[in-house]
Amino acid sequence: MSNSIPFLINGPSGGMATIVLAHGAGAPMDSEFMEYIATQLALRSIKVVRFEFPFMAERRKGGSKRPPDSMPQLLSFWHTVLGQLGSEKNLFIGGKSLGGRIASMIADSHPVKGLTVLGYPFHPPGNPAKTRTSHMRFLKTPCLIVQGERDTLGNKTEVDRYRLSPNICIRWLSDGDHSFKPRKKSGRTLIQNWDEAVSHICLFLQKAVMET
Repeated sequence: MSNSIPFLINGPSGGMATIVLAHGAGAPMDSEFMEYIATQLALRSIKVVRFEFPFMAERRKGGSKRPPDSMPQLLSFWHTVLGQLGSEKNLFIGGKSLGGRIASMIADSHPVKGLTVLGYPFHPPGNPAKTRTSHMRFLKTPCLIVQGERDTLGNKTEVDRYRLSPNICIRWLSDGDHSFKPRKKSGRTLIQNWDEAVSHICLFLQKAVMET
């Protein structure tokens, strides 16, 4: 199909689960962050499917830093992605920041086992009063959020005050920022936090598969 969405796939087709991951607003599907997470999950018998929203695909073509597509366009594209994938056994969705946020908004309308968000953008940078949590209060899909303790789009102190669905589990990465990077004085490394994120995802997927 000429209008088919190109996917980037890691891992075995007959593995424990399939997870579809969308990128964030600032970096593509093959960024260092996305590549590391996908590669490590694939080594653990998880099939990882990545794709790019139209705005990011256009950035590749023209080199200009186009802003993200409108919310209706992003939502529609996520639906299209899942429609093109068809039936996948033990299917999960999620993504980094923006990509995970959009996934969280469609999760309840698709037969997915669970949702994983890597750095949820709970509010815009510097504007903690403008929260993006209204739909997260009523989320029915089992959800894992992996968040850096110092994330400027939702740190631990802020998020602990939010009213969120009991189906949401948050795992905090020590001293991590929005990409999970810790400060040197913390004694942690970026790879340690990324590896911990991968472990949290694997445990979440395993539990969700076993319970259904």
